[in-house]
Amino acid sequence: MAEFKLKFNEKLCATCPTYDCLVRCQYMDIDKATAKAEMQKIINGEDSFVLHQCATCYACEEYCKRGNHPFYLITDLQEKKGILPIPKPLVTQWVNIGVPTRKDIQEFYGAKEPVISLCLFPAYIDSIKGKLFEDLSIVLGRHFFCQLAYLHFGKPSLIRQRLPGIIENIAKHDFKEVICFHDECYSTFTSYAPAYGIEVPFKPIHLFEYLYNRLKEHEDEIKPLNTKVAYQRNCSTRLAPKKEHFVDDIFSLIGAERVERKYDRENALCCAGIIRGLQRYDLFVDVQKRNVEDMVNAGVEYCVFNCPACFDSLSEAVTKKGIKPIMMHELCKLALGEKPAGWK
Repeated sequence: MAEFKLKFNEKLCATCPTYDCLVRCQYMDIDKATAKAEMQKIINGEDSFVLHQCATCYACEEYCKRGNHPFYLITDLQEKKGILPIPKPLVTQWVNIGVPTRKDIQEFYGAKEPVISLCLFPAYIDSIKGKLFEDLSIVLGRHFFCQLAYLHFGKPSLIRQRLPGIIENIAKHDFKEVICFHDECYSTFTSYAPAYGIEVPFKPIHLFEYLYNRLKEHEDEIKPLNTKVAYQRNCSTRLAPKKEHFVDDIFSLIGAERVERKYDRENALCCAGIIRGLQRYDLFVDVQKRNVEDMVNAGVEYCVFNCPACFDSLSEAVTKKGIKPIMMHELCKLALGEKPAGWK
């Protein structure tokens, strides 16, 4: 098996003027001097409290404006030192969930472009219908599972072990482009793979870019929603911040106001689902409470999600506060007069 090494520049880190990767962390209170000292420990392969307290939210990848991959460095050292953020039984369960099988590899031969990958989210098949998804082929399953979730489980080497085979299997379908339903897949192919020198022979398309372009094609059919929304950024959006503008572009097209909030954009809080998995229950309660109260105070009608896992983690909490949880593509369908899947 080929060994893929992280492209990390120690000199860039040593000359960083801010150390925002740790100073701006939402879940650890770290000043600049401490951040510098702890990052040097991590670079040296030494233990650091950061390895034990990291909430694995990916945000430090976005905070590092030098593209030097501090989060990937942290997760690699976590694994090297046997620091499992999640309890071992859950790690074992997830390791087995993501194993591609021969059935997965064969099932979708013959699918024609344009194609959208639902990754491991078969529950969303019925929602990929309507004007925005006409003539679109759907593929899904472990054959298309990007594997990036293992960053949360202290098993990043598993990503590098499986990802080349996943990419090769997708390439065998001769897809020139693949629309990624979950931007964790998009971020795997555009951030993680390049960081380790793993080649991707097809072009990943972010769901939001696809939705925006399709909405433009149906712009004369859009009925503005005239509503206020909060956008819940998920972990992997941190790896693809250049696509963030499509969120605002889409909202502008469909008449949804993305209200100003304390916990949005680069200052966003995660859904806290992984924090609960880390068994840090006090932090889980605190993060969700601050996040939801921020939405309530902003007077939003909808909480808009990109990630199914975030939806599962936060939807009940926002619903209890009178806010409607909805996936981005379903909100777009509403603007075209189409009911989201499961709505009466």
